[in-house]
Amino acid sequence: MSALAQPPTLHLVQSVDWLAIAPPTITAVVALLVLVADLFVPETRKPLLGWVSVAGLAAAALMLLPLLDGDRRTFCVSGTHACSYTADRFTLVIQFLVLGGALLAALLSVTALKDADRQLPEGEYWFLLLSSAAGAALLPASRDLATLIVALEVASLPAFALVGIRHGDKKSSEAALKFFLSSVTATAVSLMGISFVYASTGTLYLTQVADRIQHVDGQLHTLAQTGVVLTLVGFAFKTAAVPFHFWVPDTYVGAPLPIAAYLSVVGKAVGFSGLILVTVVAFPSYADVWGPALAALAALTMTVGNVGALRQQATRAYSAVRLLAWSSVGQAGYLLVPIAAAAYSDDAEHSIGSTVAYALMYAAVNLGAFAVAAVVGRANATNRITDYRGLYAKNPLAALLLAFFLLCLAGLPPGIIGLFAKVTVFSAAVDAGLGWLAVVMAVNVVIALFYYLQWTALLFRAPEGEPVEHRLPAPLTAAIAVTGVLGVALSGAPQLVLRFADTGLF
Repeated sequence: MSALAQPPTLHLVQSVDWLAIAPPTITAVVALLVLVADLFVPETRKPLLGWVSVAGLAAAALMLLPLLDGDRRTFCVSGTHACSYTADRFTLVIQFLVLGGALLAALLSVTALKDADRQLPEGEYWFLLLSSAAGAALLPASRDLATLIVALEVASLPAFALVGIRHGDKKSSEAALKFFLSSVTATAVSLMGISFVYASTGTLYLTQVADRIQHVDGQLHTLAQTGVVLTLVGFAFKTAAVPFHFWVPDTYVGAPLPIAAYLSVVGKAVGFSGLILVTVVAFPSYADVWGPALAALAALTMTVGNVGALRQQATRAYSAVRLLAWSSVGQAGYLLVPIAAAAYSDDAEHSIGSTVAYALMYAAVNLGAFAVAAVVGRANATNRITDYRGLYAKNPLAALLLAFFLLCLAGLPPGIIGLFAKVTVFSAAVDAGLGWLAVVMAVNVVIALFYYLQWTALLFRAPEGEPVEHRLPAPLTAAIAVTGVLGVALSGAPQLVLRFADTGLF
């Protein structure tokens, strides 16, 4: 046989850009380090594992700085522009959100584990939290459907265990089971959709899918359409969009409070970044399919979330965490609006930037609200809304910051950053010609005002009994201070959020 007849050699060994993959890699390595160290560290020194985890997350976040100079790609197919990992502007912004959110959740966890008095296994707790954060940091960099699903599951699987980590707690076990079943269903639906897309296009790389799915053979057109729909349905589960939201309230209440805070921010970042990648990057030619679907989901999600939060007040001594859970469902509806608008807009990048900007604002103030809830929860394990009555007399700074965070979520001054974010999302809907969706959003903002303002007013009412001031541990104080400074600083210069959220995804 002549040399010309021999098949070409396929080079499977690739050079790896270690700097590009440093943030998720460092997080994963520290997770393994903590797990191994847990075997040898005596019980009295277990709190050191928490500080190692905090330092690891901080180091991973700092590794984002060298990546700001330009796009970096690795794990690429030779001779093409198709890569599995891309560290572009969109990736870095979402990784900043994920690692920053995980870091604040870790600070809350240091105090929570200490208060639990060894009822929670510290080594396993930190390993699971860091593992989930590593998967969440990998997801926005994923540029093929296989890596996207792997990252999604790496972020989700440890979260199931974290929700149910309190042994013998029925609420915790029930919450973990609901979370597990909903997430497994979502993954199964997504995998079926991705398999249909692969059968239609012959590739898993997002950019190649976007090119080939436009020219699918007529016999495979229905298969491709079904694959697109199923993939979107799977990610809708992950974002807690209605009607796939049923797991959220019970999961937040049953999970340790730092994990509820983590899921409310990092969990949402995972779902929405994945949804952005599969819609505007992989399936832009099917905008006429996912655009109306996401617009309807956005309207339904924000309405059900806000009405659900409003109904909580009909229950005597309702839980503050459950109210925040319903609030997070409503906020998910606002986050969906610009993604839906991207299907109708000539400037899809601006629409996606609006979602990212809103997510950044929401992350800061929502983590701040959970941090103050952790303060109240140290004295009142039930953490009911009635426990917040007279908080100003007990802890003036915590009460003022919680009031500020709630006003940000409501979109009222002095929470300028919340108002700015809502106006940005509202403008994205109007510019895309979705006037009806903008009206639905405006109505929901008014509905949300009622329960946010009622909670705010309760903080300044006369307390029942003699007020007792509580001393706060340093980690909890740091978490409240960081979120407070971010919220106040960004309210003074809200335009910085939109500039930072300029994703450069296209």
